[in-house]
Amino acid sequence: MAAIDCGTNSIRLLVADLPEESTGAPLTDLTRRMEIVRLGQGVDRTGRLAPEAIERTRVALASYAADIEKLGAERVRMCATSASRDAANADDFTEMVRGTLGVAPEVVSGDEEARLSFTGAVRGLPTDAKEPFLVVDIGGGSTEFVVGDRAAGVRAAISVDIGCVRMTERHLPGDPPTSEQVKAAEADIAAAVDRALAVVPGREAATLVGLAGSVTTVVAIAQGLREYDPERIHHARVSYEAVAQVTADLLGQTRAQRLAIPVMHPGRADVIGAGALVLRVIMERAGMPSVVASEHDILDGIAWSLQPTTAR
Repeated sequence: MAAIDCGTNSIRLLVADLPEESTGAPLTDLTRRMEIVRLGQGVDRTGRLAPEAIERTRVALASYAADIEKLGAERVRMCATSASRDAANADDFTEMVRGTLGVAPEVVSGDEEARLSFTGAVRGLPTDAKEPFLVVDIGGGSTEFVVGDRAAGVRAAISVDIGCVRMTERHLPGDPPTSEQVKAAEADIAAAVDRALAVVPGREAATLVGLAGSVTTVVAIAQGLREYDPERIHHARVSYEAVAQVTADLLGQTRAQRLAIPVMHPGRADVIGAGALVLRVIMERAGMPSVVASEHDILDGIAWSLQPTTAR
């Protein structure tokens, strides 16, 4: 099965063999890929997908389509999230995807996005991870909050429009951003987080699980890694104090300084400060002393949705 997650900042591919649902076995990865295409470039300001952003996405998608064919995937599901929900010219994007991949993208709702993220994150968590879980997926345009547990699944979910690209474009143009810019971003993020926590009982959760590149990059920096190592990042637990220190450091650095960090993806350097700030504010407002990072997220949730017994 092939799963594609097309978000505001990145587009990712997972081709995997799926076990029978009754076995409880994990996915068997055949390939995982990620490209920063910044599909959401300027959407917060213009309400439209930029032609050059659609073209960057097309190039990455054509390469993914070649891998899918080579590996012989029997089913393909592509989910497009925040940027293509917001865009007035979403039909241009859909036409491009259909012509490149052969299937249309599903522009999933924020609620569906949250549920897929929860499924991907919770399967495979260590058995000693305390429930209930608050899963947060910090994307480029939006952040999903989901509370649930293994047995009952999702209890509550919400998507709010705070993401690393959106917050950078809206509040953090400086290089580095000024203290006034950071305060404005923090106030915007805090208001959105409080709205989310009024719907989703995140303060009652026992474990915070953080998903996506902003979280895993912050965790990698906090660990002092000299290269990005998914195995060391996956399920690593980092304290609030460490997250706060990394956030302060990133917001005080220029883009060139952030680019020099060994674990930094070049396409993330200009927005990682905002992503770290979103994580820090969530931990503060939810009263979470630590976060557990997961390399498994909505992409894995999309793949699980293609199991033969639950295929759409």
